[in-house]
Amino acid sequence: MPPQHLMCSVEELLHVVESLHAMAFPQQRQERADRWSGPGYHVAVLVESQDFWEDRSSEVVEEAEESIEALLVGLAALLTERWGAPGAVDLWPYLGFDNPDPHFQAPEPMNSLCGLAGSMQVWRPPASDRWIALTIGQADPEFPLQLLAAVGEGSALPG
Repeated sequence: MPPQHLMCSVEELLHVVESLHAMAFPQQRQERADRWSGPGYHVAVLVESQDFWEDRSSEVVEEAEESIEALLVGLAALLTERWGAPGAVDLWPYLGFDNPDPHFQAPEPMNSLCGLAGSMQVWRPPASDRWIALTIGQADPEFPLQLLAAVGEGSALPG
């Protein structure tokens, strides 16, 4: 499931999220261009914008931000219809800046997500021991914006 370039429907994205939710977690970390998984988690790039190496003008960046945000809002609405309102998770604490242990590293997928985004919306489907999250991330200003979906074991998130 390679990432789409802003040319997909929210229904198609919902299908990808449902597939991630149903997929078994691997015993060891596995990486593909569009997804990385490990014990207790999957993270997938659902959609990505163009990169911004050649043109970082405000018009180009704003257009990409608006397109990705619209897909996030649409997909979040479908997930909310299904499982109720999401909770918000602040990813800042997973960076470890406030942790007294200088060798602190958050467990996955939080370690990867906190390097890409500041927060995420999280749904906890009933009758499941997994959570599903959506966020928009960007590794660096020149890199593409990405709509990310994460699925993890319930114990990976507090409360």
